[in-house]
Amino acid sequence: MYPNAYLDYLLYFHGERDYFECHEVLEEHWKKQPRGKRKQHWVGLIQLAVGLYHQRRGNLNGAKRMFTSAARIIELEQREIAALGINASLLYEQITQRIEEIQFINSSFTDLNLPIVDENLLLSCQERCNQLGIAWGMESSLENEELVHKHTRRNREAVIEERQRQIQKRLKQAKITKEDDSSC
Repeated sequence: MYPNAYLDYLLYFHGERDYFECHEVLEEHWKKQPRGKRKQHWVGLIQLAVGLYHQRRGNLNGAKRMFTSAARIIELEQREIAALGINASLLYEQITQRIEEIQFINSSFTDLNLPIVDENLLLSCQERCNQLGIAWGMESSLENEELVHKHTRRNREAVIEERQRQIQKRLKQAKITKEDDSSC
């Protein structure tokens, strides 16, 4: 019923607390759709994970920006978020509370749990975590440098190569378009 990428997102979010991987798996899913047909509710969930990643690393300005954008999308896309088995209004409240905590209280990092209301989804994710030997809902390991600073420690060769391929593709397309325009 739910996309596999979303289920993976939930496992990374609630199991490993790997917010960077949450972003990676959902962004890949989101980008499979052509531009103009991509669903914004995925962006809201991606930005929520990125906000938590930034907050856990102490980048409060980045976290606040991501949470603010995520809250705006969650508020606009409540029906789509609810269709993912999440209480959208409660999630919106959690995010806005997190923004206030960052802005006014400067509290230490705590994980956020998505308010999953689909009991079958919740049970399925918990069972999958059990199979993988991961505790559902555990707290982030703030001492785990690989988890906390993952974006600075991963191999980016494939990402860089893909970006270069896409740039070359766009340049080639622009050249073809320009040649077509000049032949008219």
